[in-house]
Amino acid sequence: MSEQSSHILLHLGAFIEIQRLEADLDQAKIPCLIKNNYESAKLAGFGALHANVELYVFEKDFETASQILKNLLDEIN
Repeated sequence: MSEQSSHILLHLGAFIEIQRLEADLDQAKIPCLIKNNYESAKLAGFGALHANVELYVFEKDFETASQILKNLLDEIN
């Protein structure tokens, strides 16, 4: 398994927060994977929390992505 094929969870949050983080990562040319548990549960007929969206990045990008996340959280708060 190559280093690039391993994903690691960067952040769990609300969909709008994840969308903003995705845009910031895209601007930095860092690919990401979003797993929207809320939408999946809704489609299956179950309930879920709105802050149940996961964003994953490749392990090799984790350090840079973590700094982008920190900057975003500092801006929000």
